[in-house]
Amino acid sequence: MHQTRRESSTKLPIPRKGTKYLVRASSHIKNSIPVLIALRDMLKLARNAKEAKSIIKEKEIKINGKRVKDYHESIKLFNILEADKTYVLSLLPTKKFILQESKINFRLCKVTGKRLIKGNTTQINLHDGSNLLTKEKANVGDSIYLDFAGKIKKIVPLEKGKEVFVIDGKHTGQKGTISSIENKKADIQFKEGVFQIDFGRVVAL
Repeated sequence: MHQTRRESSTKLPIPRKGTKYLVRASSHIKNSIPVLIALRDMLKLARNAKEAKSIIKEKEIKINGKRVKDYHESIKLFNILEADKTYVLSLLPTKKFILQESKINFRLCKVTGKRLIKGNTTQINLHDGSNLLTKEKANVGDSIYLDFAGKIKKIVPLEKGKEVFVIDGKHTGQKGTISSIENKKADIQFKEGVFQIDFGRVVAL
Protein backbone atom coordinates (compact mmCIF):
# COMPACT_ATOMS: atom_id res chain seq x y z
CA MET A 1 0.00 0.00 0.00
CA HIS A 2 1.61 3.20 -1.20
CA GLN A 3 0.65 6.71 -2.21
CA THR A 4 2.46 9.45 -4.04
CA ARG A 5 4.23 12.07 -1.95
CA ARG A 6 1.95 14.70 -3.48
CA GLU A 7 -1.14 12.76 -2.37
CA SER A 8 0.10 12.32 1.20
CA SER A 9 -1.34 14.25 4.13
CA THR A 10 0.24 17.65 4.74
CA LYS A 11 0.27 16.68 8.42
CA LEU A 12 3.12 14.22 7.83
CA PRO A 13 6.40 15.78 8.99
CA ILE A 14 8.31 14.82 5.85
CA PRO A 15 9.86 16.82 2.99
CA ARG A 16 7.45 17.55 0.15
CA LYS A 17 10.20 16.63 -2.30
CA GLY A 18 11.88 13.24 -2.45
CA THR A 19 11.00 9.75 -3.63
CA LYS A 20 7.77 9.65 -5.60
CA TYR A 21 6.01 7.07 -3.44
CA LEU A 22 5.41 6.83 0.29
CA VAL A 23 4.03 4.10 2.49
CA ARG A 24 0.31 4.58 3.16
CA ALA A 25 -1.34 4.13 6.54
CA SER A 26 -3.74 1.20 6.80
CA SER A 27 -6.64 3.49 7.82
CA HIS A 28 -7.46 7.15 8.50
CA ILE A 29 -4.99 8.07 5.78
CA LYS A 30 -5.34 11.85 6.17
CA ASN A 31 -5.35 11.82 9.97
CA SER A 32 -2.71 9.31 10.98
CA ILE A 33 0.86 8.26 10.37
CA PRO A 34 2.02 4.75 9.39
CA VAL A 35 4.41 3.03 11.79
CA LEU A 36 7.18 3.11 9.16
CA ILE A 37 7.19 6.90 9.02
CA ALA A 38 7.16 7.06 12.82
CA LEU A 39 10.15 4.73 13.19
CA ARG A 40 12.19 5.95 10.21
CA ASP A 41 11.38 9.63 9.62
CA MET A 42 10.24 10.89 13.00
CA LEU A 43 12.07 8.86 15.66
CA LYS A 44 15.08 7.92 13.48
CA LEU A 45 15.07 4.37 14.88
CA ALA A 46 15.34 2.85 11.41
CA ARG A 47 17.11 3.97 8.26
CA ASN A 48 14.80 2.21 5.84
CA ALA A 49 11.77 -0.08 5.53
CA LYS A 50 13.89 -3.22 5.97
CA GLU A 51 15.22 -2.02 9.31
CA ALA A 52 11.73 -0.97 10.40
CA LYS A 53 10.44 -4.48 9.62
CA SER A 54 13.27 -5.95 11.68
CA ILE A 55 12.49 -3.69 14.64
CA ILE A 56 8.81 -4.63 14.49
CA LYS A 57 9.71 -8.31 14.35
CA GLU A 58 12.34 -8.29 17.09
CA LYS A 59 10.97 -5.71 19.49
CA GLU A 60 7.59 -5.10 20.96
CA ILE A 61 6.45 -2.00 19.12
CA LYS A 62 2.95 -1.26 20.38
CA ILE A 63 0.07 1.10 19.63
CA ASN A 64 -2.29 1.63 22.56
CA GLY A 65 -0.88 -1.46 24.25
CA LYS A 66 -1.31 -3.75 21.24
CA ARG A 67 1.69 -5.19 19.43
CA VAL A 68 2.35 -3.87 15.92
CA LYS A 69 2.66 -6.51 13.20
CA ASP A 70 2.90 -4.39 10.04
CA TYR A 71 4.62 -1.09 9.34
CA HIS A 72 1.49 0.16 7.54
CA GLU A 73 -0.47 0.22 10.81
CA SER A 74 -1.94 3.62 11.64
CA ILE A 75 -1.02 5.77 14.60
CA LYS A 76 -3.91 8.18 15.04
CA LEU A 77 -4.08 11.48 16.89
CA PHE A 78 -3.51 11.00 20.66
CA ASN A 79 -2.66 7.31 20.21
CA ILE A 80 0.19 5.96 22.33
CA LEU A 81 3.21 4.45 20.59
CA GLU A 82 5.64 2.28 22.54
CA ALA A 83 9.02 1.98 20.82
CA ASP A 84 12.38 2.82 22.43
CA LYS A 85 10.30 5.10 24.68
CA THR A 86 6.62 5.92 25.03
CA TYR A 87 5.19 8.62 22.78
CA VAL A 88 1.83 10.26 22.15
CA LEU A 89 0.91 11.52 18.69
CA SER A 90 -0.01 15.19 18.77
CA LEU A 91 -0.14 18.24 16.49
CA LEU A 92 2.08 21.29 16.29
CA PRO A 93 0.85 24.82 15.50
CA THR A 94 2.40 24.20 12.07
CA LYS A 95 -0.34 21.54 11.63
CA LYS A 96 2.30 18.82 11.46
CA PHE A 97 2.19 15.63 13.50
CA ILE A 98 4.70 15.19 16.31
CA LEU A 99 5.52 12.24 18.57
CA GLN A 100 5.97 13.63 22.06
CA GLU A 101 7.62 11.63 24.83
CA SER A 102 5.15 10.58 27.48
CA LYS A 103 4.92 8.37 30.55
CA ILE A 104 1.17 7.79 30.41
CA ASN A 105 -0.41 4.41 29.72
CA PHE A 106 -3.83 5.67 28.66
CA ARG A 107 -5.04 7.61 25.65
CA LEU A 108 -7.24 10.64 25.04
CA CYS A 109 -10.29 10.13 22.80
CA LYS A 110 -12.97 12.49 21.55
CA VAL A 111 -16.56 11.20 21.45
CA THR A 112 -17.86 11.61 17.90
CA GLY A 113 -21.10 9.64 18.13
CA LYS A 114 -23.15 7.33 20.33
CA ARG A 115 -26.23 5.11 20.27
CA LEU A 116 -28.21 3.24 22.88
CA ILE A 117 -28.21 -0.54 22.54
CA LYS A 118 -29.62 -3.27 24.82
CA GLY A 119 -30.37 -2.32 28.39
CA ASN A 120 -28.62 0.76 29.64
CA THR A 121 -25.54 0.14 27.52
CA THR A 122 -24.34 2.80 25.08
CA GLN A 123 -22.04 2.32 22.13
CA ILE A 124 -19.69 5.27 21.93
CA ASN A 125 -17.80 6.09 18.74
CA LEU A 126 -14.39 7.70 19.14
CA HIS A 127 -12.32 9.96 16.89
CA ASP A 128 -9.73 7.29 16.11
CA GLY A 129 -12.29 4.86 14.73
CA SER A 130 -12.57 2.71 17.84
CA ASN A 131 -15.83 1.98 19.65
CA LEU A 132 -16.67 1.46 23.29
CA LEU A 133 -19.58 -0.20 25.08
CA THR A 134 -20.32 1.43 28.44
CA LYS A 135 -23.03 2.28 30.92
CA GLU A 136 -21.31 5.54 31.84
CA LYS A 137 -22.70 8.78 30.43
CA ALA A 138 -20.72 10.75 27.88
CA ASN A 139 -22.02 13.21 25.30
CA VAL A 140 -20.85 13.79 21.76
CA GLY A 141 -17.97 16.24 22.00
CA ASP A 142 -16.83 15.06 25.43
CA SER A 143 -13.42 13.48 25.94
CA ILE A 144 -12.66 10.08 27.41
CA TYR A 145 -9.37 8.81 28.80
CA LEU A 146 -9.02 5.06 28.15
CA ASP A 147 -6.47 2.61 29.46
CA PHE A 148 -5.02 -0.09 27.23
CA ALA A 149 -7.68 -2.56 28.36
CA GLY A 150 -10.38 -0.22 27.04
CA LYS A 151 -11.58 0.85 30.48
CA ILE A 152 -12.64 4.44 31.10
CA LYS A 153 -10.28 6.29 33.43
CA LYS A 154 -11.95 9.68 33.16
CA ILE A 155 -14.68 11.53 31.24
CA VAL A 156 -14.11 15.22 30.54
CA PRO A 157 -17.20 17.16 29.44
CA LEU A 158 -16.85 19.85 26.80
CA GLU A 159 -18.10 22.78 28.83
CA LYS A 160 -17.31 26.27 30.08
CA GLY A 161 -14.05 26.51 32.00
CA LYS A 162 -12.46 23.43 30.45
CA GLU A 163 -9.05 23.50 28.83
CA VAL A 164 -9.11 22.36 25.20
CA PHE A 165 -6.65 21.45 22.47
CA VAL A 166 -7.40 22.60 18.92
CA ILE A 167 -7.04 19.87 16.27
CA ASP A 168 -8.12 21.74 13.13
CA GLY A 169 -8.17 25.25 11.71
CA LYS A 170 -6.15 28.40 12.33
CA HIS A 171 -5.40 27.58 15.97
CA THR A 172 -4.34 23.95 15.44
CA GLY A 173 -1.90 22.75 18.08
CA GLN A 174 -2.82 25.44 20.60
CA LYS A 175 -4.40 25.12 24.02
CA GLY A 176 -7.04 27.46 25.36
CA THR A 177 -9.89 27.68 27.86
CA ILE A 178 -13.60 27.73 27.02
CA SER A 179 -15.12 31.03 28.18
CA SER A 180 -18.63 30.44 26.78
CA ILE A 181 -20.61 27.99 24.62
CA GLU A 182 -23.49 28.53 22.22
CA ASN A 183 -24.91 26.57 19.25
CA LYS A 184 -22.12 24.00 19.13
CA LYS A 185 -19.49 26.73 19.04
CA ALA A 186 -17.16 27.71 21.83
CA ASP A 187 -15.52 31.03 22.62
CA ILE A 188 -11.98 30.04 23.56
CA GLN A 189 -9.52 32.20 25.41
CA PHE A 190 -6.00 32.04 24.00
CA LYS A 191 -3.03 34.22 24.93
CA GLU A 192 -3.71 36.48 21.94
CA GLY A 193 -7.45 36.82 22.60
CA VAL A 194 -10.81 35.07 22.37
CA PHE A 195 -11.83 33.17 19.23
CA GLN A 196 -14.96 31.22 18.35
CA ILE A 197 -14.32 27.64 17.23
CA ASP A 198 -16.64 24.78 16.28
CA PHE A 199 -16.93 21.91 18.77
CA GLY A 200 -15.63 19.47 16.17
CA ARG A 201 -12.27 21.23 16.07
CA VAL A 202 -11.43 21.05 19.78
CA VAL A 203 -10.78 18.30 22.29
CA ALA A 204 -11.33 18.77 26.02
CA LEU A 205 -8.29 17.92 28.14
